[in-house]
Amino acid sequence: MKNYEERRRNLYLPLREEGIFTWDWFEGEEYALASVHSISGKFRRELSEATEALGCVFARVSEVVRLGGDELLKELALPEETWKAVQVHLGNGLPTVIGRFDFAQTPEGLKMLEFNSDTPTGVVEAFYVNGYACRMAGLKNPNAGMDRQIVEAFQEAVQRYREMGQRTDRVFFSSLGWHKEDAGTTRYLMNRSGLKGHFVPLEELRVEGDQLTAGMDGKSIPIDLLYRLHPLEILAKDTDEEGYPTGAHVLDLIARRKLSVINPPVALISQSKALQALIWNLFETGQFLDSREREAVGTYMLPTYLENRFLGRKPYVMKPVFGREGDAVHLYGPNGEMEHTNQESLYLHQMMVYQKRVEMETVVTETLKGRYQGHLLWGSFWVGGQASAILARVDGPITGNLAYYLPVGLSN
Repeated sequence: MKNYEERRRNLYLPLREEGIFTWDWFEGEEYALASVHSISGKFRRELSEATEALGCVFARVSEVVRLGGDELLKELALPEETWKAVQVHLGNGLPTVIGRFDFAQTPEGLKMLEFNSDTPTGVVEAFYVNGYACRMAGLKNPNAGMDRQIVEAFQEAVQRYREMGQRTDRVFFSSLGWHKEDAGTTRYLMNRSGLKGHFVPLEELRVEGDQLTAGMDGKSIPIDLLYRLHPLEILAKDTDEEGYPTGAHVLDLIARRKLSVINPPVALISQSKALQALIWNLFETGQFLDSREREAVGTYMLPTYLENRFLGRKPYVMKPVFGREGDAVHLYGPNGEMEHTNQESLYLHQMMVYQKRVEMETVVTETLKGRYQGHLLWGSFWVGGQASAILARVDGPITGNLAYYLPVGLSN
């Protein structure tokens, strides 16, 4: 244990002092582990191949949904306040600038559980911290050099907005100012984006007239381009202290192209887990998807439905369409007996999807509390339409907000 404590201190103390990664402890608990999990080059390549294959599927289906009218957006549970805004896209056929697919390695092979296309986190861990951990462990970093993709993707997004005639001069990056992880992730992306921007907490944003502004040095500065680590479905319901629907107003500014945002609003379509149900329906009915797309869906996706087709037949998972961090996720046996839940209920009111339950890979790792056996969840970033850095998290049967971050190295 002493060796682990020392190794952990040597790894994370310098990173903390740099000020780039300051949340290796989270809510009083160890979050970032000092051990490095080894994977093969073959598995690394499969994660990339699955990411790019599914990225193409989500890109094409989400574009059809975008053009499909309000009724289809309603069926995917997108808030009405977002319907006009999600028509805003970058014109390059991509639904997002930076997203993250979550995969599980199962007895049936690699399976995608969900796509975090709107506001993915874990960025600093994957693109920055992982390299430090690999150097200390003497392993090759599977994410080496991939932060260049962030620069390229952000630069392309800005260029696309300019070509559409939208202003991008005054650039701001925003998240909850008090939230270490969100603020740190946002600042990291700002510094790696190649854009000359300023960080401003969400609390300092204001709608003034027909502009979104940022409070800086006692002044209100109009915002042309905003990177926001704030989910659009939550923004849709945001109000100020007096009850004014500021979020709906901001979405209206976006829809009227008076405000450019990254990720683009169209990313919300892919964020909805109901889109997974739609894609699976297209796969089962043999509609729309070409042979390559059908192969990707059949290989890497799980049966997902808007109604429970598993009861009495197979174990299944019930999860909210816009849930995050395992909140309101329930694992059931084949006869409907609930076996696991994380007790959180923030998203319990949302529409649910039902997904085939699979057995996740387990790993034993050192922690400050001793050896821990948990389930591995693999995050694979999709940046600018390319497979990018990977991320491993370890938790119980449901990956929650306090899951461990486990650095990853290549064994060959």
